[in-house]
Amino acid sequence: MQAVLPLNINPDLALLVLAAVLLDWWLGEPRKRHPLVYFGKLAEFVKRKFYGSTDEAPLVKRLRGCFAIMLLILPLTVVAILISSLPYVGLGLSLLMLYFSLGHKSLHDHARPIAKALSNNNDVEARRLVGYMVSRDTESLDIIAAATESVLENGNDAVFGALFWFAIAGAPGAILYRLANTLDAMWGYRNDEYRYFGWAAARFDDLLNYFPARLTALTYALMGRTQQALHCWRVQAPTWDSPNAGPVMAAGAGALGIGLGGAACYQGERHKRPVLGVAVKPEAHDIERALTLVRHGVHLWLACFFILGGFAYA
Repeated sequence: MQAVLPLNINPDLALLVLAAVLLDWWLGEPRKRHPLVYFGKLAEFVKRKFYGSTDEAPLVKRLRGCFAIMLLILPLTVVAILISSLPYVGLGLSLLMLYFSLGHKSLHDHARPIAKALSNNNDVEARRLVGYMVSRDTESLDIIAAATESVLENGNDAVFGALFWFAIAGAPGAILYRLANTLDAMWGYRNDEYRYFGWAAARFDDLLNYFPARLTALTYALMGRTQQALHCWRVQAPTWDSPNAGPVMAAGAGALGIGLGGAACYQGERHKRPVLGVAVKPEAHDIERALTLVRHGVHLWLACFFILGGFAYA
């Protein structure tokens, strides 16, 4: 095995991906000292230093946001390149970096307690728990639909996106993607505070997610009701505000045979979102069905890694 991962998929990379996926499933997300927690604190510090005054021109605010994300992402990506290139230990460190970039088990750990609370008729607890998964106001949302949407969207953000960029650029690619995704989650809002300062974070995340999101949508389609999912993707995704969440959630809703989307409140403002999927109201067990869709998708991706790696090795 070589410490520096090539751009093409080979057996070594496939084994590394399998090891990282298994490690994530075994250990889950670190409960203490997760690197992304420290990165979030660093991002808050950088924001305080570079945000500027509230009355600055939009262009200046956008430039400040661009500088902030470069300051946060570029040095850490360079560090990832250097440590993944180290002799002997580089491969093991690459494994750890991919592990820290994945959130497959964490997705289950967050979503399953919501389904359990709903099965116990404890809507208050379910509503509290879903607040950890979504950025919208929880007082009036549909708990089941919100949790299912979050599972489908985070299947891309926390799993398939990281795997895609690891295949393209090794551990540095996965780190770059995960950091950009974290900044988008923190700053990528269209409110007064982040409309301009967070513009660069949102657009950079859109760019990095363009191909992973469509591969995720295809994965959902193949793992569920394929024709229906492809139809929903083609017809409904263009109506969604996000160029990447649209295909993912439309295909996921179609694959599951349920309806998602619709109006939602974000920070007190009601947004008219299009309806995705079909006219079937989701039920509590659909949360687990969405998790199964993601899980089966991971199995498919692992199989593809090994198949493509076998061709590369031949």
